[in-house]
Amino acid sequence: MARSNSFDNQTILEGIRRWVEIETPTEVPEQVNKLISVVAEQHRDLPVTLERIAGVDGCGDHLVARSDWGQDRPGILVLSHLDTVHPMGFIARLPFKVEGDSAFGPGIYDMKGGAYIAHHAFRELCAGADRSPLGITHIFTSDEEIGSPTSRALIEKEGRKAKYVLVTEPARDGGKIVTGRKGVGRFEVFIKGVPAHAGSRPEDGRSAIRELANIIMALEGMNDLTRGVTVNVGVVRGGTRPNVTPEEAYAEIDLRVPNFADADEFVGKILGLKSNTEGVSVRVTGALNRPPYEKSNAGASLFEHAKSLATELGFDLIDTHTGGGSDGNFTAPDTATLDGLGVDGKGAHTHYEQLYVSSLEPRARLLHRLYQTLR
Repeated sequence: MARSNSFDNQTILEGIRRWVEIETPTEVPEQVNKLISVVAEQHRDLPVTLERIAGVDGCGDHLVARSDWGQDRPGILVLSHLDTVHPMGFIARLPFKVEGDSAFGPGIYDMKGGAYIAHHAFRELCAGADRSPLGITHIFTSDEEIGSPTSRALIEKEGRKAKYVLVTEPARDGGKIVTGRKGVGRFEVFIKGVPAHAGSRPEDGRSAIRELANIIMALEGMNDLTRGVTVNVGVVRGGTRPNVTPEEAYAEIDLRVPNFADADEFVGKILGLKSNTEGVSVRVTGALNRPPYEKSNAGASLFEHAKSLATELGFDLIDTHTGGGSDGNFTAPDTATLDGLGVDGKGAHTHYEQLYVSSLEPRARLLHRLYQTLR
C-alpha cells in the first residue's frame, strides 16, 4: 500500500478540490454516483471492504467502507454526505478558488471538506504501522440534504452497532463541535373549501385560503423561543383566479424542537389542527423526520476526550447546540455521537460558501487522533 502524503493544508486541499469540482446535487443521482466512484477508487489501496448500495427513489448510491480489522465488535462509525444543495452548473458561479485563507466552491464547507479530511485521516492511519484499537466504518451517503430518506435505515442500523459515531458536518461559529441538535418535523396541510363566484355569489363560497390564514396564525402562535421551539410555514399555495372563492389551499411546515418531550407535544398540536369554518375541511400529514439529538452522558464524555486531544494538538475545542439537523440525529439517541467534526468556514448553501484552509490540518489531525485513541 502506498504511503499517503502528510497532514499539510495544501495536500488536503488538493484532494478536496477534486471532490468539489464534481458537482453533486441530490436530485442528479448520476453526478453523485460519479463522485461515489471516485471515492471508492481512492479506497482501493486501503485495507477496507467496500459495499456500494444502489440508489433508489431518484437518489444516488451510498458507499460503506469498513476497515479490515475490528469489525467483530462495536467500533467507530463515521458519517459523511456527498450530496449538495447547489444545482448543476452552480460551479460556474462559484468556481473552486483560493483567496487568502478561504477556499470556495459548491459544497466545500457543507460538507465535502469534512468528508475528505475524515478519509485523509483514515489513509494516514492505514499508512502507519499500528491499527486503531477499534474498527472504523465510514458511510458516504447521497441524500442528506433532503432528509436522508434512502439512507436513514442504513445509518440507524450501523449506528446501533457502533460504540462511537463521528459526523463530519462543518464546524460551527469558529470551529465549535456540535453535541446537540434540534429534532426536525415536516408537515403538509391540505384545505378543501367551497368554490363560488366571488362577485355575484360570495355567500355560496367557503374560502380555503381564509381557513389557511387561520391555520397559519395558529402555527405561528406555537413559536416559543424561550423553549427553543420554532414553527415555520415555509410554502403556501391556493386558489385559481381572483374572482373565484378558492376551493383549495396548501402549506408546508417546518418544526424544530430541542427534546423528545417537546417533540411529542408539538407534533400532536400540529397534527391536531382543525377547521374553524363550517364546510371547510383541514387535513394535516407529516411527522418528526429527525429525532432530537440531546447531549447524553456518553456524548459528553466523547466530547471531553476530543477536547483533550485538541488541546494536545494546540487548539481549543468548544461545543455548541444547533437548530439544524444532520444524520447525527439518527444515531445520538442510541450511541455516543460527536458532530461538527468537519472543516471550519462559512456560507453553507450560499453563493459564497467557503472553508478556512488553516482549519484543514488541525481538524484532520483531530480525526486521526480520535481514530487512534478511542477504545
